Amino acid sequence: MPSDWIWGAIGGLMIGGAAAIYLLVNGRIMGASGILGGLVDGTGRSTMMERLAFLFGALVVPPLLVPLYTSVDTQITTNPVIIIAAGLLVGIGTRLANGCTSGHGVCGISRLAPRGLASTGLYLLGGGVTVLVFRHGLELI
Repeated sequence: MPSDWIWGAIGGLMIGGAAAIYLLVNGRIMGASGILGGLVDGTGRSTMMERLAFLFGALVVPPLLVPLYTSVDTQITTNPVIIIAAGLLVGIGTRLANGCTSGHGVCGISRLAPRGLASTGLYLLGGGVTVLVFRHGLELI
């Protein structure tokens, strides 16, 4: 049996644990897009140090874990246009939804927030439609 699901479970536990710690320490929801967005648009000046610490950890920890893995297959395309377009679409989507999967999905669902449940359902639906169109319809990914 493939063991890929184990890495997904470990990653999910790590994200959930980080969200719980962030909530307990700061009293706020850990939404990655909100943390980054507050730095970009200037609304997060009062909490700049915690936002920078969060981003620092998100950027520094993955390279530290590289020695633990013999190979990583992300299934990402090598087409830079698609990668850039995907990043822009994710950014636009998080602004339209007033949050991202870490805020709505992890934190919203764990609090049984109706907005979190609805947003997560729409994220999953949108992802499924995107795969159908770009992978199976247009064969771009």
